[in-house]
Amino acid sequence: MNTQAAIEARLKELGIELPTPPAVAFNYIPTRMGAGTLWVAGQVPFKDGKILVEGKLGGGVSAEDGQKAARQCALNVLAQAKAALDGDLGRIRATLKVTGWVACTPEFYEHPKVINGASDLFVEVLGDIGRHARCAIGSPSLPLNCAVEVDAVFLVD
Repeated sequence: MNTQAAIEARLKELGIELPTPPAVAFNYIPTRMGAGTLWVAGQVPFKDGKILVEGKLGGGVSAEDGQKAARQCALNVLAQAKAALDGDLGRIRATLKVTGWVACTPEFYEHPKVINGASDLFVEVLGDIGRHARCAIGSPSLPLNCAVEVDAVFLVD
C-alpha cells in the first residue's frame, strides 16, 4: 500500500515536483469524487502557464514530443488528484482507467506510444497501483492546439 510519504519520497527520487493544478478555463470542474472513485477531467500539457507541446502528431510534432506532452498531462492529472484528496495521494488505491487523446493527422497511428508517456509516469510515481486500463485515441484537434490530453479515474479511500 502506498502512503503519502512513500509517494513524496518517490517523487523526490525521480526529481519530480508536481505543478500547481492548472486553473479551469471553461465551464467544468477539474475533479469529481463519489462512491470511492475520483474522476480527473482531461488535462492538457500546461507547464509554467503555457502549453508545452502544440500542434499535431504526424504534422510536425514527433512521437517523442508527444510523449513529453503526455507525461506533462499526467503530472497535471496527479496535481489535480492531490488537490482533490486534500494533499494525500496515498489515498489512491488503484488507477482504474486512463484515456489519452492525441491530436494527429489521419496517417498517424502511434497513439499508444505517445500515451505511454502518461502511463509510464503513473507507474513511476504510484508503482503497481499506477497500472491501469487505457484507451489511446486520435483526434483532428484538441483544446488550445495542444498535442495531447489525458484524463484518469482512480479508486480512492
